[in-house]
Amino acid sequence: MAGLGELQSRVMAALWDADGPRTVREVLCALSGERPLAYTTVMTVLDNLHGKGWVHRERVGRAWAYIPARAREEAGAEMLREVLDSLGDPEGVLVHFARGMDERESEFLRRALSGDGE
Repeated sequence: MAGLGELQSRVMAALWDADGPRTVREVLCALSGERPLAYTTVMTVLDNLHGKGWVHRERVGRAWAYIPARAREEAGAEMLREVLDSLGDPEGVLVHFARGMDERESEFLRRALSGDGE
């Protein structure tokens, strides 16, 4: 995910996949099938994500519970906008992207742009 490091992206994915707020311990458990991580590492990543505005947090007893500040799709769209703005020719990039779409994606985009995709 652009704008985030590899571990930050994994932590955000764990939060987006959750049914609600998650504590540091719950995020750590969600990531446990991957590489071993220290509790303090996950805590630091979540604190940094909070500082960057990626997550909101609330107290649950003595712990913080974290929830994404925006939906995965919204965050992806914001990152795509930043990339397009940084390239100098966003129209050209979009044309190349659209030409690489499969038929299902093309049809979905046509419906969404016409107002029928929602």
